Amino acid sequence: MLTIDPDLFRPDAISPETQAMNDKIEAFLKDKPTIMELGPVLVRELRAKGEGLLGKQPASELARWETAKALGLEVPVRVFRPEGDLVGVYLHIHGGGHTIGGADFQDQILEDYARRLSCAVVSVEYRLAPENPWPAPADDCEAAAVWLFETAGEMFGTEKIAVGGESAGGHLAAVTVLRMRDNHQKSFVGANLVYGVFDLSGTPALKNWGERNLVLNTPIVYWFAEQLLPKAQFEKADKTDPQYSPLYARLEGLCPALFSVGTADPIIDDTLFMAQRWVAAGNEAELEIYPGGIHAFDQIPGLTIAEEHHGAARAFLKSCFR
Repeated sequence: MLTIDPDLFRPDAISPETQAMNDKIEAFLKDKPTIMELGPVLVRELRAKGEGLLGKQPASELARWETAKALGLEVPVRVFRPEGDLVGVYLHIHGGGHTIGGADFQDQILEDYARRLSCAVVSVEYRLAPENPWPAPADDCEAAAVWLFETAGEMFGTEKIAVGGESAGGHLAAVTVLRMRDNHQKSFVGANLVYGVFDLSGTPALKNWGERNLVLNTPIVYWFAEQLLPKAQFEKADKTDPQYSPLYARLEGLCPALFSVGTADPIIDDTLFMAQRWVAAGNEAELEIYPGGIHAFDQIPGLTIAEEHHGAARAFLKSCFR
């Protein structure tokens, strides 16, 4: 049973450090054009240069590029393999609204996970919308997972595979968990689902959020969804269909999961609802809620709640690899 402490949502639960960071980010974004105005191609170019709010982390000397070959696809993956015996493999799926970001944008965080956990980390360079709409990103993640299940024992000396991701990566990680169960009768040892978007039709929190831009707002989230499911191809699609929105899927027989979200995230309902449905289907789940955490709060270097989140995520993955 998941219990939620209402005190976590009170304004006085937000630390001065977190509030100051939120104020700084909101002021920074206030007069800046959004991705809706700039377009994903330009935003990708700017982020690749380290510009913008989050930028790109320095490259890891531990990482190398490999190719995951499965299901008739060849998917680039970024592999972090520390020295010594490994306890497991973490299949990571990056965020970015299915339109921006890449497997090499979080090198320092992923290297830290690999070294601290003594696990391999494999991050998927899936195809991005709008150039590659649904189901291309999900197909790439499924192919990478199939490849890992086929090769992890030989490559890494372990067959314990966990999966996870942030935002769009959380969405694709949940979709991958379901596809591996339904299409391949395979199960991960755990899923680390970080402020994922699990309902592409929009939850009440998103619909009520409005224009306030704290990395995301209501128009931006709907714009992202339209890039993934463009109207020209998906005009009659039901966005609550489980193939798009895992919140509505049959969730029985899934691995343990850690759900994480901040209280200042427009898509907080996705995590709160999905965690409850995960448990209601008879699965194990943990829920971590961070007062004042905005979308992508875990990517802010030095922020206390970001460090707390990474510590909780590593502890969860460690328990899955036992």
